[in-house]
Amino acid sequence: MSSSHYFEPWFNFKTPIVRQLAFAIASPNLIHHFPEEITLTRTIDLHNDQAWQNYYAAYQPRLYDLDHHPQELIAFLSKIKSTRLGLRFEALLWFWLQDTQNQYFELLGHSIQSHCGGKTLGEIDFLLRNKINHRIEHWEVCLKYYLAAPDLSLNQWIGLNPQDTFVHKLDHLNQKQFQFDHALGYPIEHRSAIVKGQLYLPTHHANIPNWLNCARRLGKWLDHIPTKGKWRRLHRQEWLCPFLDTENSDIDLIHWWTDGLYYDAVQNHLLMLRLTKHKSLFNIKV
Repeated sequence: MSSSHYFEPWFNFKTPIVRQLAFAIASPNLIHHFPEEITLTRTIDLHNDQAWQNYYAAYQPRLYDLDHHPQELIAFLSKIKSTRLGLRFEALLWFWLQDTQNQYFELLGHSIQSHCGGKTLGEIDFLLRNKINHRIEHWEVCLKYYLAAPDLSLNQWIGLNPQDTFVHKLDHLNQKQFQFDHALGYPIEHRSAIVKGQLYLPTHHANIPNWLNCARRLGKWLDHIPTKGKWRRLHRQEWLCPFLDTENSDIDLIHWWTDGLYYDAVQNHLLMLRLTKHKSLFNIKV
């Protein structure tokens, strides 16, 4: 792995599931703030990069212990029957937030549904008590992968199916996912959106918008096979964090040029290949 200025401590761990947990905690949000096109209906916070680094630093000894003894983490994640990466990502944060060795938050509830007259009004991902300032926080989390057209305007970022766009996701967070003022008898005092994953830029593009967080490594996407680099196609779970090349005996067998996410471990580069002509990338549910 080449050196870089990016804060990517998840590469320090050997066990794939622990690398994923470290990514879930330490990686920065994809955006600094909500774009101007999104008119917020209420205040929604986005943790800054330093906050995630602090959370990781406090939990780092626990991560190194799990790297040697991952059984507890493996058992916890085995409860998640779905293979969708978004649910796996949420479960990784769930493990961290419910862990007594997490120094920042007390988990009050997870996947809390609100009902009225037999109708489900919505669901809260996480309800927390901040141990530092004692406020009650509502978190909504998402793991997203988007690529953009050359102008990089918000409505040009397309996800893994035609209906999933960045603007639609951010608008849904704003309009629907933070509608509650109370949960489990607690008044909600602070709201945070956790928006992580990976963004992919075309080879030639306009200026990067000010809402995009360049502290997170930006990938590239192509519609043709590149001529340079030592690329291999990533397994589905590696989209969270690539495995060590030495961890998988058939690592050389997963190198073929079809639509998918490719990784160059020499340069630590991510490449999304899109050879198909339809608007969506692939019919993959993340």
